[in-house]
Amino acid sequence: MLKKLFKNKVFIFSICILIPMFIIAIIGPLLAPYDPLKQDASNTLQSSSLSHLFGTDEYGRDIFSRLLFGLRPTIIIAFVSTTISMVIGVTLGILAGYIKGSIETIILRSLDIVLSFPPILLALIVVGFWGAGLKNMILVISIVYIPYFARVSHSATVQVKEMEFVESEISLGASFFRIINKSILPNIMSPLIIQMSLTFAAVILLASGLSFLGLGVIPPEPDWGQMIGVARGYIYQNTMYVIWPSIFLGLTMLAVNLMGDSLRDVLDPKLK
Repeated sequence: MLKKLFKNKVFIFSICILIPMFIIAIIGPLLAPYDPLKQDASNTLQSSSLSHLFGTDEYGRDIFSRLLFGLRPTIIIAFVSTTISMVIGVTLGILAGYIKGSIETIILRSLDIVLSFPPILLALIVVGFWGAGLKNMILVISIVYIPYFARVSHSATVQVKEMEFVESEISLGASFFRIINKSILPNIMSPLIIQMSLTFAAVILLASGLSFLGLGVIPPEPDWGQMIGVARGYIYQNTMYVIWPSIFLGLTMLAVNLMGDSLRDVLDPKLK
């Protein structure tokens, strides 16, 4: 599988963007030339220069430094939220697909209730009641995307359970956990990996959207969505102020989506 992935030019392109992004998320504070919170009233809304590579914002803060620091909360929210959603969603989906009966009905109908709300609307409602902040965003976004993993794992579990090797293990008296861990889970990982990459991109977009509306990372801590939202008001004074975080966010979204497409091309048997 790895050989096929590294022969895929789209996958290579996405990796070349994402690996530096993850490195910056880890060591960004070490690369930043200025303190992202330090204000300089005499140097506001400056264009690109040798001293400030991407210019300064409305408080005289270095935009390049804030971009480097702003990547970390975005990656943390996307990674943690996707992981929580996947763990809970896969657990519910496997239970519903394996046990069936009333448990399946209760789980699926509960997921339908969450799915009936658009993700951004549900996130806005919950964050509006609980308040903004990194922890609240992670919790809300995790809940929003649980049904997507649950649906994928449920349908895959139903298909795998009907296969002969699983039925033979059941007839031989294998325990529930052995069947799940050894037979079902390994055989449903391909669609889950694809769903994980798609969810990762969707979470980045949703988190940036909430920050754009002022319901995400609390200022003055930098965040790309928040920077875009604030920069709208200064687009005529410093046009690049809004363009730089938009470019970074767009490249990240593009890379994650392209990775999802390349994983689908390699892992989806229907495309072979």
